Formats: sequence, structure tokens, C-alpha cells
Amino acid sequence: MDVNRSVSGEREADRPSARMGPWRFVVWFGTVSLLADFVYEGARSVTGPLLASLGASALVVGVVTGAGEAAALGLRLVSGPLADRTRRFWGLAIAGYALTVVSVPLLGVVGVLWAACALVVAERVGKAVRSPAKDTMLSHATAATGRGRGFAVHEALDQIGALVGPLLVAGVLALTGDDYGPALGVLAAPGIAVLLLLFWLRGRVPDPEAYEHEAEAAVSTPAAPQAPDGRLPRAFWAYAGFTAATTTGFATFGVLSYHLVERHLLTAAWVPVLYAAAMAVDAVAALATGWLYDRVGPRVLVALPVLTAAVAALAFTNTVVIAVGGSLVWGAGMGIQESTLRATVADLVPSGRRATAYGLFAGVVGAASLAGGALTGGLYGYSIPLLITVVVAIQVLAVVLLAVTRVARR
Repeated sequence: MDVNRSVSGEREADRPSARMGPWRFVVWFGTVSLLADFVYEGARSVTGPLLASLGASALVVGVVTGAGEAAALGLRLVSGPLADRTRRFWGLAIAGYALTVVSVPLLGVVGVLWAACALVVAERVGKAVRSPAKDTMLSHATAATGRGRGFAVHEALDQIGALVGPLLVAGVLALTGDDYGPALGVLAAPGIAVLLLLFWLRGRVPDPEAYEHEAEAAVSTPAAPQAPDGRLPRAFWAYAGFTAATTTGFATFGVLSYHLVERHLLTAAWVPVLYAAAMAVDAVAALATGWLYDRVGPRVLVALPVLTAAVAALAFTNTVVIAVGGSLVWGAGMGIQESTLRATVADLVPSGRRATAYGLFAGVVGAASLAGGALTGGLYGYSIPLLITVVVAIQVLAVVLLAVTRVARR
């Protein structure tokens, strides 16, 4: 034991310390996400109408947006273990952001359905490359700030970009008569800012893991225990099952916006405005559930299947107010998915395997996202009452799986 402590101490002495506090790191990384969301959420806010303008059906929109989410999540099965093995967290994060900010401006000028579909998926691939590395670096800083609050503040900053980006796109669409080229082309500027800020932040904090080691030393507590043979904890897999179930019934905004435009409830120019409002709800929900998570733990996640069922019941009606309300509920569900779900993974898995865990977790959820996009898009064209019934049934199963997860964690 004394030898182990001596070796550990030598390693800690060799570890470079961060040149900014953990909260500052969370805020600056949140600013990176703010600018990135400005870019890709601006594009995602019009994905449904854009693809429809090129001849896509509801099923095509559902499959493409679902496939995009599957790529964003499923490919992390590769990028997560790669990040843990190489420890090149910054390199992977920068490469992923670069792919995203290049794909979006091109999306507005291709003019061909298959190429637009490919770019929608490519933008999501960029997210797959960067996310395990980004989440792992963020998890180290939140060890000092509080998992729930740290991830929530990051998500709230993230959603400022998700609010402003769609509003800018909506304004340009209104001025140009629904011309998607200029509307997406203006997003190149914040994309350049993303890359510049990332290089600066890497120079200031070359090793974010130092935050977690310093936090553990300050409270004299060891890291989370590692399962035998390096396996991930059983509670992690139970938790991934719960998340997959609730994600399967969670419609993509592409399908929601398709419904709003095709049923003449909103014009294409108003869809990004609604998306921006949903992102504002996302930020509020993230802050609220993050605060509750640090106090009551994962029990707060029971709200997610409830919200998912409510989205299906409200968003696909033919009444403008109710359908818009369903889209705002969708935003609240996204806030929980993007903040508190990630915070829980960090608490379940030790640092050395965390990027792998984020990758595997996202891979499970990615398969569910693809199934959910195809399910809602397909059932939408067949029977909306059946769509609602199926989604509600899946969410009942999700609540059961959440209870199983709590038992496995204990």
C-alpha cells in the first residue's frame, strides 16, 4: 500500500495542473458548445422543411434524422474507447467540431436530396467523434463543481447558441423568401470561432483530469471502484437500458416540424422560432434537473419517460396551440437527455474507463434513436393514434427499467 501511494504521488506530481479554475473551465467549454450549437442547431431547426423542399417524405425525414442521431451516438462505440486508449481528448474534440462546422454551410447549397441527407448525417458524425472526449473532460471539472450543476450549466450555455442560431436562420429565411443557402451560409462565422476558442482552451488546460484528482485529494476520497477485469459496472448497463427505452419513443424534431409544416400549422420561417423556444425550455429543464440531481440523485430521471409520452400525445395534434406546446415539452425532455443523463454516467463509471462508457452508452442510445426516428416517422404516415399508443407503452416499460436500475446501483 505504501509503495502504491508513493507511485500514485509521483504520478500526481508529474501531472500538469490546470491554469484556470474548474468553474471557469465549465463556462468556457460551455461557450464552445454555445458557438457550436449556434451552427448545428441553426441547421437542425430547418432539417425537416429543407428535406421536404427537396422531395423527402415523412418516412425519409424520420429515417434520415434518426440515422443522424444514430451516427452521432452509435459511432461513439469507436471514438469512446479510442479516447481512453490514446488519451488524446483534445485532438478528438477539435476534429469532431471541425467536421460539424464544415458540413453545415454546405447543406444550404447542395440542392440534391441524397447529398443533403449525407450532410445531415456527416454533421452528426462530427458530434460522434468529439462527444466522448468532450464529456470526459467536462466530467473531470464537474467532480469539483458538482456533477448535476456542472453539466447543467454547460447545457444551459449550450442552449443559448441553440436559441440564437435558429432565430438567425429564421430571420434570414424571412428576408430571402425561404432560401436555405444564405440562411445556413451565415453560420460559417461562429464555426470559425469554435475552432479558435478550442485551441486557446487546450493551451490553458492541457490536462482536465487534474481537476478530478485535485477534488478527490481535497476530500480524501478514492475514485469510483473499478469492476473486475476492467469491466463496466452492472448498474451502468441497466441504466443504458432505461435510457434506450425512453429514447425509442422520443420523436426527432425533424418529424415534429414536418407535421407542423405539412399540416399548415406553421410556415417554414416560424419553425426555427419554435425550435429556439424549445431550446430555451431545454436550458431551464437542464438547470432544474441538474440542481435536483445533486440533491436527490437519479430519481429525478423519472420525469423523462413522462415527458416523452406527453410529446407524442400533444405534438401530433392538428391544433396549433397544443402542437406547439408538445414541441416545448420536447425541449424539456432534451434538456434532461443532454445534461442529467450524462452526469449520471460520470457517477457510475471510474475515470479510466469513462470515455469508453460514454461511447458505449451513446451506442445503445443511438440504436434507440434510429428505431425511434423510423418508428415515429413510419407510424405518423399510418396512424397517429397508434403512434401515441405505442410511445406511451414504451415509456411505461422505461419507468420499470429505471426502477431496475436503482436496484442494480444499490
